[in-house]
Amino acid sequence: MSEQLHFDLPARAALGRDDFFVSPANAVALGMVESWPAWAGNKLILSGPTGAGKTHLVHVWAALSGARIIAAPDLTREAIPSLARGPVAVEDVPAIAGNPAAQTALFHLHNLTLAEGHGLLFTGAGEPGRWGLTLPDLVSRLQGTTVAALEQPDDMLLMAVMAKQFADRQLVPSADTIPYLLRHMDRSFAEATRLVAALDAQSLRDKRPITRALARQLIGTG
Repeated sequence: MSEQLHFDLPARAALGRDDFFVSPANAVALGMVESWPAWAGNKLILSGPTGAGKTHLVHVWAALSGARIIAAPDLTREAIPSLARGPVAVEDVPAIAGNPAAQTALFHLHNLTLAEGHGLLFTGAGEPGRWGLTLPDLVSRLQGTTVAALEQPDDMLLMAVMAKQFADRQLVPSADTIPYLLRHMDRSFAEATRLVAALDAQSLRDKRPITRALARQLIGTG
């Protein structure tokens, strides 16, 4: 039996439309993203748990629309005129809950981008009403935005997510590794991401291939 060699290579996420695994947990959100430019008000919010695929869908939309992508904490008022010349995706809006300047910048970006006739996409974990934003004008604009929610994963989606994350890290686990993980893990995207990263690190540290035995050692189950 040949042994899988493991090198410490950087993970490169595959973010194309063909790389997005569709399941009942995300099909509605994907359909709404792909319905652009027919969005109500020319804007959309993607909400859902961490790791659900919001960033992947942002890149799917960017490929469709030519949108620029910016993380909400990186947004400044000086960048608004340039960004508003085309469609814009703003990721992780809840991250600016404690940043009044960034909230003000996002409010002005919202208004100028729509005034220029371009689309806007926002993302954030959880429901937008719980994002903790404090600028009333921004909150009201987001309240008037259609929300596409990604739900907690089913088993098939979790398996696909873990398989993709291993592939992004250029890793090939044994055929029984992912089914074993699925039987013993908490059902969440965050846990799937944590386990893949932990197995990658342990495999590199121990110079062992990623197998069910390594997964069992990591999780500590029989």
